[in-house]
Amino acid sequence: MKAEKAKRILAGMERHIHHDRIFLNNPVIMQGMGLAPLVIIATTGQNALMRCAAVVLLLTPSRLVSSLLFARINHPLARAVGYCCVSALVYIPVRMALGMVFGSSILKLGIYLPMLVVEPILIYRFGRVAEPARKALGKGARITVGYCLVLLLCGCLREFLALGTLFGVQVVQMTGLLPVLQLPAGGFLLLGVICALWRAAVNGWKKYVTMEAKNGL
Repeated sequence: MKAEKAKRILAGMERHIHHDRIFLNNPVIMQGMGLAPLVIIATTGQNALMRCAAVVLLLTPSRLVSSLLFARINHPLARAVGYCCVSALVYIPVRMALGMVFGSSILKLGIYLPMLVVEPILIYRFGRVAEPARKALGKGARITVGYCLVLLLCGCLREFLALGTLFGVQVVQMTGLLPVLQLPAGGFLLLGVICALWRAAVNGWKKYVTMEAKNGL
């Protein structure tokens, strides 16, 4: 990294971190959002992929439509309720599309698929602060990528370490190595390890930027 770029990042470090919803300020790793689906239903790569598809189709469109309809409403609770109503309406075609693509496999997501309508990762920030359409689109897209990244990482690791498969395809003959990862308790343990390593990487990046900026003085 060039010293000038490091200096610019260091000068606006808090703002830079705030806007980065993928690595530096991931909604799952740094804010603990969307944990229940991760530890309960993201037991395989396919389950994680289906959840990702639902988030992609629901989160950003709902956020964008809600910003257009409720941006001038000042009451946070009213905005949150309005957002949930919009999400519920968007969910109907999303559920039909997911059923066409994944068939009966989508039923594996159980109640956690319709509960996405009131998922805090979708409505928390919007309920607190009104967003213009451009911000809703950009922020929604970044949150979607960040959440799906952790979701797929967790699902694939659990499937591989517990079953030796990836998306149902046998990769290695190690079935039963860590079967506990197929349970919610195992999901919490793995997610804890992922969070610890992820946060260590973020701290390492911060130290690297600081060092590069100081070296350029």
